[in-house]
Amino acid sequence: MAGDAAGRAPESVDQGWRVLRRLAGRHAGFFTTRQVLRTGCEAKVRAGLGDGSVTRAGVGMLRLTEWPDGPLDEYAMWAAWFDGAAAVSHHSAAELHGMGRLRPRFLHLSVGAGRPPVTPRLVVLRRPLIGSDVESAGAFLVTTPVRTVLDLAEADIGQTALNEVVGDAVAINRCAGAEIRSASVRLPPRAAARVHRALTGL
Repeated sequence: MAGDAAGRAPESVDQGWRVLRRLAGRHAGFFTTRQVLRTGCEAKVRAGLGDGSVTRAGVGMLRLTEWPDGPLDEYAMWAAWFDGAAAVSHHSAAELHGMGRLRPRFLHLSVGAGRPPVTPRLVVLRRPLIGSDVESAGAFLVTTPVRTVLDLAEADIGQTALNEVVGDAVAINRCAGAEIRSASVRLPPRAAARVHRALTGL
């Protein structure tokens, strides 16, 4: 695609800018250079960088400065990177749901499509995103509490840590023990047994 919007009709540029703003609005103002190219908004974004209405948020990432900073901006930014085809999952989802005390050092994402960025900050797991396994957290998706428990049962966290995650999920009404038990039948035998032990301890 051409590197500039020169030669485009003004209404085409304006329409592209509206599309880009709509895309950014889904993810707390974040958007990617790929989206800029797709919408033909190179000149608009350059002007925004000049007047301060657009800021660089990282390699290949930009943000509309009208959006206020928030504590979950990093999640929104990576959701924008993957065009929404990603959900916060595993340890990071447990932290967001207030389940357990895993204190993840990395941000865990389950990704349905897209090229992962080069960063040591992310742990990316490629898998299809099933609608019933994710829920909206506003500017990004997160795995449901039940899906998060199942994921962690298959992960490398210890049984004590899993017990805490399950105990918190039930205690703070993120989900019911019966929901977890029913969903765990989909798990491999070892992971299902880990969930059963966690539920037995409640």
